[in-house]
Amino acid sequence: MIIQDVINHLHNLAPLAYAEDFDNVGLLVGDKNEKVSGVLVTLDTLETVVDEAIENKCNLIVSFHPIIFKGLKKLTGKTYVERVVIKAIKHNIAIFSIHTALDNAFQGVNSIICDQLGLKNKTVLIPQSGTIKKLQTYVPKANAEALRTALFKAGAGNIGNYESCSFNIEGEGTYLGNEDSNPVIGKKGELHTEKEMAISVTFKKHLETTILKTLFNTHPYEEVAYEISTLENTNQHIGIGMVGELENAMETEDCLRFIKNKMQTQSIRHSKSLNHPIKRIAVLGGSGSFAIPAAKAANADLLVTADLKYHDFFSAENNIVLADIGHYESEQFTKTFLVDYLSKKITNFAIILSKTNTNPIKYL
Repeated sequence: MIIQDVINHLHNLAPLAYAEDFDNVGLLVGDKNEKVSGVLVTLDTLETVVDEAIENKCNLIVSFHPIIFKGLKKLTGKTYVERVVIKAIKHNIAIFSIHTALDNAFQGVNSIICDQLGLKNKTVLIPQSGTIKKLQTYVPKANAEALRTALFKAGAGNIGNYESCSFNIEGEGTYLGNEDSNPVIGKKGELHTEKEMAISVTFKKHLETTILKTLFNTHPYEEVAYEISTLENTNQHIGIGMVGELENAMETEDCLRFIKNKMQTQSIRHSKSLNHPIKRIAVLGGSGSFAIPAAKAANADLLVTADLKYHDFFSAENNIVLADIGHYESEQFTKTFLVDYLSKKITNFAIILSKTNTNPIKYL
């Protein structure tokens, strides 16, 4: 198994195409074609984590946060980032980051928080726009079924809880090939009319290369006519944050104590309690002040997130409880999830959970 094989498994879980534009995800250090000797999973890649990888003979670190976030102009070892990169290169250790790609995955960071809190009826809090594309192509009627089947197999035609979705219109196509053409149907130099089917299917944007490859490999024509457009339809399964419901409603203080226990945090900074029980909870792992309006719009009673500033708490306006549980605490279960996921996909060697606590914040 090579590093790219591990990356492929991670990409199936959380395609990098859905990472935020500001992020730096993917293979940050190393050669994707290197044979894997072991995988170490961590939340952050620090020097101690690289040491741990060396000790365990792991030449691939799968990290949630990217160690290289901004551009590096020098590698002198002056900063902790430079020291990590130098040590990783020196010991031939690759570093892969998944970060906001996993934030936006339906089975990702926020789903993990929901499961930790036992929330039911999970839905995406802030759906990501521009994630659905549409292909329209024109194929001889006799070949339409084979092309549809191939496109469905490649992942096209999935809408919410439905699959094999398409729209089809019968019509006539015309073409006239020049001297350099080699038409499969008809003769070059002669105008040909063919009974055709216009086929429209939607697909997730990260599948575009696969969908086009399938189209070209299956379509009988020498020149394939097709159109691809980006839709503004809301995607139910790609986006950041989630909202769900407790099995039983709780009073604010009881709910906060419940969250503190389940999320294993030492303290919670929160806004004023509400005068009614907490039932509907929004969650967003990491820095989530931007999600406050969305949480309100989703009629959430409480938002679990991190890195809230002083003035952010005023925006609760007695309509919602804002609970800051800490950045590390909101994402700490992610690495265990990734270990479990990769262990099910890769069985020929152990996927190791880092024992290093990378939380830079300490409590008195």
